[in-house]
Amino acid sequence: MASGVTVEENVLTVFNEMKVRKAQASEDEKKKRKKAVLFCLSEDKKKIIMEEGREILQGDEGDPFLRFVKMLPSDDCRYALYDASYETKETKKEDLVFIFWAPESAPLKSKMIYASSKDAIKKKFTGIKHEWQVNGLEDIKDRKTLAEKLGGSTVVSLEGKSLSE
Repeated sequence: MASGVTVEENVLTVFNEMKVRKAQASEDEKKKRKKAVLFCLSEDKKKIIMEEGREILQGDEGDPFLRFVKMLPSDDCRYALYDASYETKETKKEDLVFIFWAPESAPLKSKMIYASSKDAIKKKFTGIKHEWQVNGLEDIKDRKTLAEKLGGSTVVSLEGKSLSE
């Protein structure tokens, strides 16, 4: 079921900036790269837009995963892109994860319109390997849950933090 919601052009720009990693990027450029971004519906519920002030940069202080979890609203839905850095038993990896945040406490109408608009944004985000629907803090507060989505038992650390801690 399509909702007729469109995706604002800057959402695509943000996605492409997060997707393309410049090998020759300076340290300064790397710190300014987006680590996580939240997207929401515009007030008229016709467009998916980037939520103002709801982003984490690579160079920001603190644990990016915990900061991302704290950024999610407790009472409404969101779409998010999270640039996960993780290590498997063999190698270091970075993958974009598309997250559909639909907490139990969100209004039913909001859950319905976000669910029916999800395809509009997903179609624009070509090449996403990982998608995760999260229905509450219980599902996301432990980094092991995201690690499971990224590579199951082969993942040993996420954002530089060991999963055995």
